[in-house]
Amino acid sequence: MPTTKENLDVAFSGESQAYQKYSAFAKQAVKDGFENIAQLFRTTAEAEKIHAEGHLKAMEKIGSTLENLEAAIGGETYEFEEMYPPMYAQAVVENHKAKKMFGYALEAEKVHAELYQLALKAVKEGKDLEEITIYLCPTCGYIELGTPPENCPVCGVKGSTFRQIQGEK
Repeated sequence: MPTTKENLDVAFSGESQAYQKYSAFAKQAVKDGFENIAQLFRTTAEAEKIHAEGHLKAMEKIGSTLENLEAAIGGETYEFEEMYPPMYAQAVVENHKAKKMFGYALEAEKVHAELYQLALKAVKEGKDLEEITIYLCPTCGYIELGTPPENCPVCGVKGSTFRQIQGEK
């Protein structure tokens, strides 16, 4: 019989995946002309996000901002140094369409780790990041501080497609 900790790991993973899956399903429903079904998917996705966050809290994996930045740096570094390189290489060997997103993620994760390092430095000095505007490439996940580039350095899309993500305060 699994332990509660093991159950929390499985539940967190499942709820996190459901959030992502339902968010993607909502986008497709909009494309297909089903706005109300899209709203149902979006709302259910948010419910799954509530469950995932509750599980993460129960696992005591939300620490101070400094601890969270250190964990984020570790995760992003693992992804671009260890996780994505063999995935990308295998997709290239198989000529699988996944090679595109694996390649994008590999490059974008490096930038994420660098940005988290910048934030960690600020926190260690007792500061927040300087007030900045943060832009996200909607194609590959590259993040730019200040102003979007003319073209994304990872995937090449026009900087005018970059968007700002607004969160809860």
